[in-house]
Amino acid sequence: MTLLAVLVAVGTLVLLIAVVKLHPFVAFLIAAIVAALLLGRPVGSITTSLNHGIGDMLGSLAAILCLGAMFGRIVADSGAARRIADTLIRVAGVKRITIALAAAGFLVGIPLFYNVGFVLMVPLILSVQKRSRLPAVYLGIPMLAGLSIAHGFLPPHPSPTALVGLFRASMGRTLLFGLMVGIPTLLIAGPLFARTLNGVVARPVADLQKGGPPDRDAPGVVASFGVALLPIALLAGATVVASFDGLRPGVLLAAAVAGDANVVMLVALLVATAVLGVAQGRKGSDLSRGSVEAVKDIAGILLVIAGAGALKQVFVDGGADAALAGWLTGLHVPPLVLGWTIALVIRLALGSATVAGLTAAGMVQPLVASQNVDPSLMVLAIGAGSLMCSHVNDSGFWMFKEYFGLSLADTFRSWSVMETLVGVFGLFFTLMLSLFV
Repeated sequence: MTLLAVLVAVGTLVLLIAVVKLHPFVAFLIAAIVAALLLGRPVGSITTSLNHGIGDMLGSLAAILCLGAMFGRIVADSGAARRIADTLIRVAGVKRITIALAAAGFLVGIPLFYNVGFVLMVPLILSVQKRSRLPAVYLGIPMLAGLSIAHGFLPPHPSPTALVGLFRASMGRTLLFGLMVGIPTLLIAGPLFARTLNGVVARPVADLQKGGPPDRDAPGVVASFGVALLPIALLAGATVVASFDGLRPGVLLAAAVAGDANVVMLVALLVATAVLGVAQGRKGSDLSRGSVEAVKDIAGILLVIAGAGALKQVFVDGGADAALAGWLTGLHVPPLVLGWTIALVIRLALGSATVAGLTAAGMVQPLVASQNVDPSLMVLAIGAGSLMCSHVNDSGFWMFKEYFGLSLADTFRSWSVMETLVGVFGLFFTLMLSLFV
């Protein structure tokens, strides 16, 4: 009965989002209530579980994601993101243009949320296409693969950040592993795959082709790269310092504080405000307005994460976590592959990578502890599965199709295959890494 309750709850979630078109937050709450009733929870305890799950999930994430959104907004509005991309493209030259675009998408994708990065980078892709006379899709796929990989694998993006908290993984360790998995995956799904797309004819939206290099008042190269990569430097540095044996307690405490995700994002935001805002002559009112808009942009994602927390807590309070652990263990499938597969199935049904990742994480969470699975690797495996097989129920699919003016067939051939390669090789390199950690 317990497993049936879980399956019915997940099925209800899929039905409400995919067919009824309810907002995922509402769908998660309804699915959680259905699960609680089927698990035999007392009616009076259901709201307690919902409140506990929402608070527990958001308590550790709200500040990180809001600070990250503000930070990304400053990087985007200042012109730093475009400066980074244009610099990499200029240095690489035409012969290595796809590698440069992939690197630009990856680096820009670290501080920017996916939709922001997509809208910001497409005009740059089209301006490069106009100058180089190379096919737009051939140039676009590497950069957008970089954005997608950063979105699915790397903190401080919403889904990996939420999974880090859910599995109690190390943020810095997950980031380092994400870079180790993401870079080779990007080379395959980006520049290598793009070579097969020379024949895809794009008819981009005319207004977007006006995009060009950054304005002259954009920040310099050093400031742009330095600020955008600051969160990585802080997280990675703290993780490396903490890994050394024999350090004094004071040093370890300082590294732990410096590597806390909230501290990292707060420091990054303050530095970005000073270097990309005040130093560039931007008004405080403009910076404040941008921060307000950034938080509005992240509100929907926070609600999705809150809903996932409610469903997860109902599973735990109803004893479904232990039942799931026993059932999933009995399948004799490697836990990383199992997490990837569940995320893939939900991604196919719902389209949303964030919802797929969070739902899958709630189901496999018991395995992380019971089978001694590295939690950072599970974050990456589920992230890879959540990016698989983008098709007509994914907003990214339609954004790519419409911005580049492609037919459905060519969108499947280019965008959908790229996302599938990201998912497959993301899992492959995660499994390879699991052999050595």
